[in-house]
Amino acid sequence: MSFRNGLDSLLRPEDSVLVLIDHQAFQLAGLGSHDPQTVVNNTTALTKLAKAFNVPTILTSVLAARGGLLFKQITDVFPDQEVIDRTWVNTWEDKKVVDLVKATGRKQLIIAGLWTEVCVAMPAIQAAGEGWDVTVITDASGGVTKESHEVAIQRMIAAGVNMMTWMALAGEWQRDWARTEHVEALTEILISHLGGSGIAFLWEQQLLNTPVETQSSSGL
Repeated sequence: MSFRNGLDSLLRPEDSVLVLIDHQAFQLAGLGSHDPQTVVNNTTALTKLAKAFNVPTILTSVLAARGGLLFKQITDVFPDQEVIDRTWVNTWEDKKVVDLVKATGRKQLIIAGLWTEVCVAMPAIQAAGEGWDVTVITDASGGVTKESHEVAIQRMIAAGVNMMTWMALAGEWQRDWARTEHVEALTEILISHLGGSGIAFLWEQQLLNTPVETQSSSGL
């Protein structure tokens, strides 16, 4: 297995495309690997990150009439975007989804979904085998049990898939605090979704009286 290393292995917003898979009521009801609210929070943060960094995002569900719509927290971020409802369990066998991903012209494919062992592992393994640079956001995904989630992660790693959390992704996309274009939106996401660390960041701003620099205040 080749190692994933070097600067080019880090994720870049201009090269990334995000696919969110089956964050639906039925899947959430069967979630056993994570606290459900944590997954909703993390997925919402991931969705907001993609919008803030202008990363194309494909939303997809499976049999929504029976399994429920995507979480409102996701569709509220992209209110005018079509959610592709599939019959395929494996998203990467759905031509409409794959064609949309290919149309972006980007090769850093980022996936999160429910459940990890089925609807995340299948497309991640297939896409990696077809030459895509695939990353799974593990804390915006989840399995039926903790074991099934962890075994799926091990299986995907063995297939060459990269694993990250949403906060790690935020760091790689931002990369340099001198790039102020996204700092304001990123800061709001961290405050809203990073729990105690986000509140501590807000506190730091209060104590130091250092509001986040906006594009208008920086002269950009």
